[in-house]
Amino acid sequence: MLSPDLTNAVWRKSSRSSGGSANCVELATDGTTWAAIRDSKDPSGPALIFPRSSLNSLLLQVKTGGLDPQ
Repeated sequence: MLSPDLTNAVWRKSSRSSGGSANCVELATDGTTWAAIRDSKDPSGPALIFPRSSLNSLLLQVKTGGLDPQ
């Protein structure tokens, strides 16, 4: 997968993020091809980019603790 140009991406902050929270993530997607996640404290930093078709699976793993260290 080629890396998409995120220059004009529309980023959405997690609904779980609150005003002073230090644990905020943002999500951008083109709706069909790719999704990207970044740390909202470092908007010019790196983003994790993956196929859009994997987004629901990733979010389910995060919500259920499937990615938490054992």
